[in-house]
Amino acid sequence: MFLGLHRHRHFFESGYDDMPPKGRHHHHGRGKRRDWGDERRTPRGDIKYILLELLAESPRHGYELIKELEARYGGFWKPSPGSVYPTLQLLEEGGYLTSEQIEGRKVYTITDTGRELLSERGDRAPWMDRGNRPQQLIELKEAIADVGAAVMQVARSNNADKVTRVRETLNRVKREIYSILAEQE
Repeated sequence: MFLGLHRHRHFFESGYDDMPPKGRHHHHGRGKRRDWGDERRTPRGDIKYILLELLAESPRHGYELIKELEARYGGFWKPSPGSVYPTLQLLEEGGYLTSEQIEGRKVYTITDTGRELLSERGDRAPWMDRGNRPQQLIELKEAIADVGAAVMQVARSNNADKVTRVRETLNRVKREIYSILAEQE
């Protein structure tokens, strides 16, 4: 039993809080998809500690929590509202948070019981380390976005020759990237 709620017990136990629809992380015949060097999903139960840690810093509403996590992860992970809001509700029902309406938004504040739960856990949750991405990965993500924008401009040009040349270039780049991945370290 967690938070005194039997019916929601499974929500905080083994599995994942932010699991996308079944099969979304698999490409047909290509194996499991990875996002920037570690698992994209947060192990079930960690999300409650992540939210409590943020709320220990300052009271916030749900959307602020989502945006703060996205910022701390450098845009590499953004928890879904479907994992954040139910967790906030369960934490509040369990006495780990309180909430009040401020300017039309439900703002959450950690309670002493919530702080005790964090202190019982010990070390800060490992999500903090994952959020400290090297600048190289952030630059890589920006480069990918820039290439995508350039490709879309060519696609919109409706010039068959340019589209063919860009497709060939992308296929060549893809092969080069795979050869880099295959190199021995």
